[in-house]
Amino acid sequence: MLEILEIKTHQRTEFVDITAEVATIVRKSKIGEGQCFLFVPHTTAGITLNEHADPDVIKDLENFLEKLVPASNQYRHTEGNSPAHIKSSLLGHSCHLIISAGKLLLGTWQGIFFAEFDGPRTRRVFIEITPV
Repeated sequence: MLEILEIKTHQRTEFVDITAEVATIVRKSKIGEGQCFLFVPHTTAGITLNEHADPDVIKDLENFLEKLVPASNQYRHTEGNSPAHIKSSLLGHSCHLIISAGKLLLGTWQGIFFAEFDGPRTRRVFIEITPV
């Protein structure tokens, strides 16, 4: 089963919590035991798991990535979005999750975040659910 989640971002850098949307897709699949694979087909966006109970964790991640990969540097890519490409590579483009008893198997505080680094844009996340 393949689903496409469309995400509209509103800022240059933005972390969007997509946990509830992915959980709904898993529930609709009616798969009791399986795997959920998420793939972001964009070179300036990514996906990560992290705490979604305290929004300061994501703000800290944003701030750290900005210090690690500043907007202004001696980048050679002429489109002006080199930092977005680098941050995307650091976070990664995919995430593999376990489905157990019809639900995503996540830690107590874990959430799934789509990471935008070159917004605002309309983006997609491919979600493939397979039984085991």
